[in-house]
Amino acid sequence: MRYRVRHLTEYLYGAPVTLCYNMAHLLPRDTRNQRCLSRRILVNPTPVYQTEGQDYYGNPTFYFSVQEPHKRLAIDVECYFEIEQNDLSSQLTLHGLTCGELRQLLAQASTPELRMVKEYTLDSTHIHRAEALAEYARACFADDTPVLQASMDFTHKIFAEFAFDPAATSVSTPPEQVLKEKRGVCQDFAHLAIACIRSLGFPARYMSGYLETLPPPGQEKLVGADASHAWFAIFIPDLGWVEFDPTNDLMPNEQHIVTAWGRDYADVTPLQGVIFDGGDSQALNVSVDVQRV
Repeated sequence: MRYRVRHLTEYLYGAPVTLCYNMAHLLPRDTRNQRCLSRRILVNPTPVYQTEGQDYYGNPTFYFSVQEPHKRLAIDVECYFEIEQNDLSSQLTLHGLTCGELRQLLAQASTPELRMVKEYTLDSTHIHRAEALAEYARACFADDTPVLQASMDFTHKIFAEFAFDPAATSVSTPPEQVLKEKRGVCQDFAHLAIACIRSLGFPARYMSGYLETLPPPGQEKLVGADASHAWFAIFIPDLGWVEFDPTNDLMPNEQHIVTAWGRDYADVTPLQGVIFDGGDSQALNVSVDVQRV
């Protein structure tokens, strides 16, 4: 399957910004079943300096600096992807590594790969382990349950027990509050899942990208109506990082496009930086369009 993704980010400031430095996580990355065919990024006003790089997690980064007064900043990214079907969901009943066996492997950490993934069992900016979080997931991750099946069961548990509510949370809402109120958005559900899994001692990471949405039968797809999306992945030896989407109760496949991953949202913020001046107010507009080609 091939896709064209356009992500337009626009900031409107109450007063001119005289200088800004920014880093963006908006460029695509290649994965085992995803390949970027082409990409371009346009910034308005034109930066005096710009360069591409990679962060600690291997995510593509784009740095730029605008040094002329401006009340509007626009970052327009267009990418073309090719995604192959992921057949990991067919292994749910075939891969038998249990949660107890994974705990033992992590405790021994006898390979460099296992030692490296233990970083994803620790606290991070938005995610802190807690007994209440471990308790919420413990029944799913019993020692004799295969890890793949446990992860799918836990994904379904979040999907069934939580309501999608964009007004209920903010970027900084902690997972324990999400657990208490049972409401949130995809970022909250990903953070909650990761926090619970880490609280049980397993490695889990945050996945950021896009999700193709399809219009109701007989209706046209609206330009810009798609959205950035978040889900999680758990590390399973022999399989690597296996992804799950609790917002939609499934294992991501052709309709999920990955841009970045890290410990939590703070590692993959789409745009972050420093501005000088700009007044007391600013407005953010984001438009995302995912189109099959």
